[in-house]
Amino acid sequence: MLYDVPTQMTIKKNSLAKDEVLNDYRVACLSREVSLQGRKEVFMGKAKFGIFGDGKELAQIAMARAFQPGDWRSGYYRDQTLMFAMEELTPREFFAQLYAHTDIEAEPASGGRMMNCHFGSRLLDENGEWVKQTDKKLTGSDVSSTGGQMARVIGLGYASKYYRENPDVADMTDFSVNGDEVVFSTIGNASTSEGVFLETVNAAGVMGLPVVMSVWDDGYGISVPNSYHTVKESISEALKGFGKEGDSNGVKIFVVKGWDYEALCETYAEAADWARKYHVPSLVHVIEMTQPQGHSSSGSHERYKSEERLTWEDEYDCVAKLKEYILDRNLADEATLETIEKEAKVSVRNQKNSAWKAYRESVDADKNQGLALVKALAQASKLQPDLVSLISEFEKSPTPIKSDVVRMAKKALRLTRTEKTEQRESLRAWLSSAMEKYEREYSSHLHSESDFSALKVEEVKPIFDEDAPLVDGFSVINTCFDKAFEREPRLFAFGEDVGKIGDVNQGMAGLQEKYGELRVHDTSIREMTIIGEGTGAALRGLRPIAEVQYLDYLVYALNTLTDDVACTHYRTRGGQKVPLIVRTRGHRLEGVWHSGSPMSMILGSLRGMHVLVPRNLTQASGFYNTLLKGDDPALVIECLNAYRQKEKMPVNLGEFTLPLGVPEVLREGADITTVTYGAMCRIVMESARQLAEVGISCEVIDVQSLLPFDVHHSIVESIKKTNRVIFADEDVPGGASAFMMQQVVDGQGAYAYLDSKPVCISAKAHRPAYSSDGDYFSKPNSEDVFDVAYEMMRETDPNRFAELY
Repeated sequence: MLYDVPTQMTIKKNSLAKDEVLNDYRVACLSREVSLQGRKEVFMGKAKFGIFGDGKELAQIAMARAFQPGDWRSGYYRDQTLMFAMEELTPREFFAQLYAHTDIEAEPASGGRMMNCHFGSRLLDENGEWVKQTDKKLTGSDVSSTGGQMARVIGLGYASKYYRENPDVADMTDFSVNGDEVVFSTIGNASTSEGVFLETVNAAGVMGLPVVMSVWDDGYGISVPNSYHTVKESISEALKGFGKEGDSNGVKIFVVKGWDYEALCETYAEAADWARKYHVPSLVHVIEMTQPQGHSSSGSHERYKSEERLTWEDEYDCVAKLKEYILDRNLADEATLETIEKEAKVSVRNQKNSAWKAYRESVDADKNQGLALVKALAQASKLQPDLVSLISEFEKSPTPIKSDVVRMAKKALRLTRTEKTEQRESLRAWLSSAMEKYEREYSSHLHSESDFSALKVEEVKPIFDEDAPLVDGFSVINTCFDKAFEREPRLFAFGEDVGKIGDVNQGMAGLQEKYGELRVHDTSIREMTIIGEGTGAALRGLRPIAEVQYLDYLVYALNTLTDDVACTHYRTRGGQKVPLIVRTRGHRLEGVWHSGSPMSMILGSLRGMHVLVPRNLTQASGFYNTLLKGDDPALVIECLNAYRQKEKMPVNLGEFTLPLGVPEVLREGADITTVTYGAMCRIVMESARQLAEVGISCEVIDVQSLLPFDVHHSIVESIKKTNRVIFADEDVPGGASAFMMQQVVDGQGAYAYLDSKPVCISAKAHRPAYSSDGDYFSKPNSEDVFDVAYEMMRETDPNRFAELY
């Protein structure tokens, strides 16, 4: 949609009422005091690490004035003042996070899982359902990785565009009011050197999104000055070519000083208006900021800043400048401001103490129970002196933590391992209960635990007519997507070449023409923000399918997937979810960069996402249908060589679902179980046919999904019959084949049923070479599988199976 966008905007000068200004000063003083007292808590040993927003207070107060209910923040760990100013955070909650209090009521952002200054709104109720978003000032869950908050800005902004321009979602008023929501992002000056920042600025300008991107510029990145970070030592100067001029697209660029209260208020009012009314993005470069306590509790800025710089920072401290502003305009006298400052100190101290008391009470309850049981055990034990010594050592700590109690209990149980007493059994039972509790506190919510979990979607089997025609695989997946778009107005898909040509393998062919560019669109080559577009939109209740054209290119997007998408539900302890589907295609095709199967990289990085590896496009369709009924993020890896292979077209293509974590037996056998997935299924099936010719019966199992993996432990049942197993895939040695072996031999206890050692078949350690011969000698082929299986049987019966080569 084209908006009637003016070339310039007249903003009324802010009428800064006395009461509002004084309240802003209260917030600034409160936030500064939180930073000062927070750092002391770390140095006193009451918290492990502290990072704070001192020196950035005034810009955030000005931003808060422009922030409206329904708007979003995607920021980083300097934004405590904004959260205080919006009344989305209290000092007590701030300190609860600093102490890592695991009570979700005390620390709602993460339940003690993230370090301090990592904020996030609770977007879900206790049942995992979305709460209303338009009556709150919202924050996507923060990440520590520098620049990591930027990618999702594209999706948060695109959601406003989608809600404004798609009449089919006009009734979703819990998520948007006419697409008027603005996304406010923040980033430090040094982190603008990260590629994801430049991707985000460019994409926002190209797409015309309602985002206001702020750069907090204090001249340093820890100890490194701007001269090492940015061309011309200024990100706004460096980005002038991105600036919006006249009718062109682009980004409005503002430069404002971090201590200039009026200018900051006016700047944010204007930038927010451009975004809210016309979906014109802005970059607000806030310069001349300070960092009174240095980067974090891990060091002192006196080590790298000159005396001259330190003196300047004292003079241009934004809180001091706001005080000066108030006094110069006779809005309050010195005594009134001193009262505000003292009240801030007292309020922060009281809330800090309250947070510490609540945290200690939660820990001490466990400490007292565990200690009492160990003392009772000591009284009844023959090893009383050893146990008394253990207790004495434990009681030396003035503030023991949960793990200290567990260590003491375990040591006590080890010492008394040969004793059988009621007291020992009581301690053992308490330890078991405590470990269950701690498992919940620190390890729950890796995946959805709601009724909408993809693992709870009821299976609907595909139905085929007797005379079902054989069609190209791409026709199957194309029909599947067509039906999905027809039934789900929240669904949209995007990526390189997805729009006009319907993706490079025709899976989306004709869908842009049918459903419009808003719902099926092309993007530039920018994998991080392709994933970010899906991430932000999913947070706002939409159902995006983000395409990464080839699996090899997933590496570009990996930091966004692993740092943000995969762990959102976990790190918010069920407070946020990202039901994003990432679609890609992989395994064997041609050459070094189009034949990738880096599954071990994925398995190690994307815990919290489902990783699905369908062997054909009918199975892929079933997975997409399942995922769209669920609320977990997932990666679906289609086979690159499947699009032109023939498949039967199910009659219920829009309805049938495929369960996650349920392998399928493709061929029954009695001698060897071969476990594989994806493009290797055809190769292993061909090997099984050849093995049958020499009298070897091979059972072939397609695991279908790697995460989750064989949830019903069906593979071990096959091994009980065959007593031999091969794990075959296209990853490097020690990769996904080793993962499958661990899951089955260790996790399912299959080692007890093996008569021969388990064997892994994988690709070579190098990237696949170009050409058909390069593929043959780089990746497993049917001859490789045959030879391994034959040798396994020859070991069992050398007379029957003679040496081959």
